[in-house]
Amino acid sequence: MTAKMIKVMDLMNVNFYSLWLAEASHIVAKGGRSSMKSSVISLKLVTDFLEDDQGNVVCLRKVGKYLSTSIYEQIKWAIYMLGVEGEFYFGKSPLIIRHKPTGTAFYFYGVDDPMKIKSAKIAKGYVMALWYEEAAEFAGVEDIDIVEDTFIRQEIEGKEVKVYFSYNPPRNPYSWINEWLDTKVGDEDYFVHHSSYLDDKKGFLSDQMIRKIEKYKENDIDYWRWMYNGEVIGLGDMVYNVNHIREIEELPEDDDIILIDTASDTGHQVSATTHLALALTKKQNVILLDTYYYSPENKANKKAPSELSKELHEWCESVKSEYKKNFDVQTIDSAEGALRNQYFKDYGVRLHPVAKKKKIDMIDNVQDLFAQGRFFVLKTKSNEIFLTEHKKYQWDADTLQSDDPKIIKVDDHTCDAFQYYVNDNLRKLNLKY
Repeated sequence: MTAKMIKVMDLMNVNFYSLWLAEASHIVAKGGRSSMKSSVISLKLVTDFLEDDQGNVVCLRKVGKYLSTSIYEQIKWAIYMLGVEGEFYFGKSPLIIRHKPTGTAFYFYGVDDPMKIKSAKIAKGYVMALWYEEAAEFAGVEDIDIVEDTFIRQEIEGKEVKVYFSYNPPRNPYSWINEWLDTKVGDEDYFVHHSSYLDDKKGFLSDQMIRKIEKYKENDIDYWRWMYNGEVIGLGDMVYNVNHIREIEELPEDDDIILIDTASDTGHQVSATTHLALALTKKQNVILLDTYYYSPENKANKKAPSELSKELHEWCESVKSEYKKNFDVQTIDSAEGALRNQYFKDYGVRLHPVAKKKKIDMIDNVQDLFAQGRFFVLKTKSNEIFLTEHKKYQWDADTLQSDDPKIIKVDDHTCDAFQYYVNDNLRKLNLKY
């Protein structure tokens, strides 16, 4: 095993040596994106697994659908890096990585419903380690405790179950995981480790990645501090840094439009309806081309879904005509049924309902795009409402000291529509990691 240990140490930066050697039962690895904390944990788990012919490892994420493309691939990577892939069977249905000589395995579970984990069965041996990847995604301490209690209740002679947490700290200091970690200060059962890309002294990260991160630092130092340095920076009152919303007089001559998407937020009788036309360019920039905005406020006769459907169609046709492009994705609020159904009935076009997340997570993705300096607004009369609403977009100060901060829901329709657009096109916008 000595030769393998030397090899493993060559695969990590020096700042992780303390984590590797930590004897505490619970290891908390927090830090910025691209700090390589998940890589080190996966190497540690595979190395320890190979030393225990009765040990199994349970790997967890809050949302099960992300397992196969994240934590499963991370363990698989570690196995290949250690050169022992021939010893394993890699199963996809169900997700499992089984050790051929011993029959023990790496098990992968989504914790969409923590109570379902209680019935999980391990075929042979015992659970030697748990790994909560992206631990900040979990709903709270209850999620963590239900799962942990399920797997640590069995007595293992001469050893304890090792529990790992890895995550990027949320900006909000009152997020449950930030407050939970504060309670572990001085607890001998917990070893807390912080890392960032700046700790990469061995040059594992590519020059391209470093350049990308440094652009964030140039465009928005606070966003960089949070996303890549792993600091808890707080939310502030204003949601967006309006300096990131750059107006342009005309389309750039050296950056052609590849495609156009639309995004809609509707209100009908009680609040405004808005549609955004957004171009993705050859250089991966996003340009707001046009905005439709109708408010029923102070109007005796409100527009019906049939009228709004007709106006949406006319607006869409005008955008297509002007820019000579058909639409790629046409996104709408998933809670909106009236206009979606009416539009399909009238024109045979299915508007795509966005899969909404927690508000703060949807906003984080928008801030990511803004902080990269890739968003522009064509300076037109119709787009002024977009600029006005985004400049006024604020957190509710009364909710900032909570785990679930709220937005002031006033004049926020273009803000919602833009969030729908970004979150419905994450992969296309290179915002999905």
